[in-house]
Amino acid sequence: MNEALLAELLAMSAEDLRVRSELAADGSLFDGYHPRMQEVHERNARRLEEIVSKHGWPGRTLAGEDGSAAAWVIVQHAIGLPSFQRRCLDLLEGCADKNEVPAWQPAYLLDRIRVFEGKPQVYGTQFDLNDQGEMSCCPVEDEMGLNARRAAIGLDSIEDRTRTMRAQARNEHERSPSNRDDHQLKYLEWLKRVGWRD
Repeated sequence: MNEALLAELLAMSAEDLRVRSELAADGSLFDGYHPRMQEVHERNARRLEEIVSKHGWPGRTLAGEDGSAAAWVIVQHAIGLPSFQRRCLDLLEGCADKNEVPAWQPAYLLDRIRVFEGKPQVYGTQFDLNDQGEMSCCPVEDEMGLNARRAAIGLDSIEDRTRTMRAQARNEHERSPSNRDDHQLKYLEWLKRVGWRD
């Protein structure tokens, strides 16, 4: 295991979570993509891109369980870099096949990519505020088989996950934007600007 790489990945992930907590505490995290959060995400993603180019995906063997989990957080948050997330999805899927990462990691990234692309997700891992201001699962394909797919990769039921997400949102004082239409318009503009949509 590469101890220096483990330490670096943990530090990057910790910085991400620290800034997120600060912005959540003052409420500014929920007013669009905060510039401070974006800067951390992009800086971490660029460094992870260098690591991946040199070593491949940092799975359990290379970076340990904690380092691999930290790398997953970093790529999951690299939302402004579509090509990087897509590349890492392929790497994560290969690593999951070799038991280098848990199967739910590529599942989360696949769902995130599909939601940004405007497609239904597969595993129901991505949530957003609905018109009533509650966290709800983004659209999924084959809803009848959703819980079976989730169970197959070690996730809880969609009902349990929905309760958890709603409780977490309440704890973070997450709220619906004051002008939902304006929020949605800005979100669609962002998706196009960074390359998720045409």
